[in-house]
Formats: sequence, structure tokens, C-alpha cells
Amino acid sequence: MSAPLFDTRQVRRAFSRSAASYDGAAHLQRRVEARLLESLDYLDDPALGRAPPQVVLDLGCGTGHASGLLQRRWPKAQVLALDLALPMLAQARAATRATLPGLPLRNPFARTPQLVCADARALPLAEASVDVLFSNLCLQWVEDLPAVLAGFRRVLKPHGLLLFSTFGPDTLWELRAAFAQADDAPHVSPFMDVAAVGDALVAAGFFQPVVERDLEITTYPDMPALMRELRALGATNALASRRHALTGRRRFAVAAEAYEARREAAGLPARWEIISAMAWAPEAGTPIREHGVELAAVPVARIPIRRRG
Repeated sequence: MSAPLFDTRQVRRAFSRSAASYDGAAHLQRRVEARLLESLDYLDDPALGRAPPQVVLDLGCGTGHASGLLQRRWPKAQVLALDLALPMLAQARAATRATLPGLPLRNPFARTPQLVCADARALPLAEASVDVLFSNLCLQWVEDLPAVLAGFRRVLKPHGLLLFSTFGPDTLWELRAAFAQADDAPHVSPFMDVAAVGDALVAAGFFQPVVERDLEITTYPDMPALMRELRALGATNALASRRHALTGRRRFAVAAEAYEARREAAGLPARWEIISAMAWAPEAGTPIREHGVELAAVPVARIPIRRRG
């Protein structure tokens, strides 16, 4: 068995520590979230004849910003806000008591998202129980995307919608290159490309997948400002192969000097490759695929039993 790519405990610790600072730093995350939410508009088109979803899952909900917007979009639905870090869910609970800017006052009798602390790799949900599975910039922390997609497929109802975003391999390549000048230890996570995401969706049995790629550029006055933002977001180095000691001043200074060579008029650029994907769960009874093998489910009552006389 190969060694794990990510240290899941470190991922949980990092996002737990950043729960209070996350919203103040999540400007890019909010822009990506807004575009992803716009993709849901056509579900409400009467011409489609689709009933409103009954159960909506916001996976990797963080502080619950998207969960609240999903609940307002479908007030009668049960929105499940799921995250690995319990302090993030505490922030989400506090957010349900407030009104988002620009929206009407909250109805005290309206439904609110149900908070679930769980791992995306082992969803504690019944088979075929979710109508819409929404996930914004969470799956980059999952090393085995095909296995996770098989879990998504399991919990989605037939013709249920999967909509997610994640980071692509061009993300933070400037930072990766700068640290490569300082040492040979990994500092930035690897990310799947568009083709790999599309292949994983098809391999998991989803149909009509649509995968898109966008590029965002943010700028910073210096490399420490970028590192502070990443820490505020919880996006620290969680690779299992990372150096467990602190990056020394000398190595950090070498990396910062290498990054300075990329300075532009607006500041130091940081590239973010955004991969967005939409796909549909197949018909009921379609075999689930795991590692290229179709798994068939057979009810116990249908297994013939031969009894001895």
C-alpha cells in the first residue's frame, strides 16, 4: 500500500485553527462560490419540470456561507453542511443566527442547515438520499478523487446533480517554484488537471460531465503577505512528506528572493487555476465503479439457498 499523500489530521488542525480568520481572507473562495452557485439557476427553470430538491449537501462547507445561500434558494429543502473541522461548523452555527448582507431579514421559523462533522472520504449518509451535492474548493485536499466520487455517486439519488470546484496544477506555481530554489522539500500540494477530473467522473459512472477551467491572479506586496493569507484560510502544507520542522529563516529568505524575480507593477502575482465540474448521477440500478471495476448490489432475499434434506 502506498503512503498517503495528505496528513488528514494536519488538514483538520489547520482548518480548525483558521475558523475565526477564514471569512476575512476568503475573497477568491467567495468569487468561485458565486460562479458555482450561478450554475444552479437553471434547476429552477419551470420548463425543466424538475421538483425542487429535498436534500442538498454542502460538502466542505467551512463557515457555512454557501450553506446559507443554498437554504435561501430552496427554503423547504434540508441542507446538510458538512465539514471535517468542528470549529468551522461552530462558525457556521453562528452564521445561521445572522442575516447575510443584502438579503431580507431571516424568518425565525425557516429551516436552517443541519451541521455534520464528517470526512468526505466516508460520508455518513444513506444511499440515494441526496438531490444536489455542492462542494466549493474542498476536493483538492482529497488524494483519491475516484474513490471519493464513488462515495458521491452512492449518496446521490438517480439523476442527482454533482457540482464542485477544485484547484488545478497551475495553482500557486510561482510559490512552488520559489521554494524549489530554497530546498527540495514539498511546500505546495499537487493538484489534478482538467483531463484527470473528467476521467474520474466518467470512471465513477457519472453522465453528461462538463468540466471547465478558469484562471485567477491575485497580487501581494511580498511573499510573507501571501503566506499569511494562506494560513488565515487554513491552506497550509499538509503533505504527509512535508518537513515537520519550521522552514528556517535562510530557506525562507532564499524563496522570497526567488519570488521577487516575478514582481509585476501590481505586486507579486499568485496564480490560481480553478476547475469546475458538473455531472449527473445515473439511473437506479447502474453498477457503481470503483478502481475500474463495476460493483453489483444483490439483495440478500434474491440469493438462492439450498437446504440439506
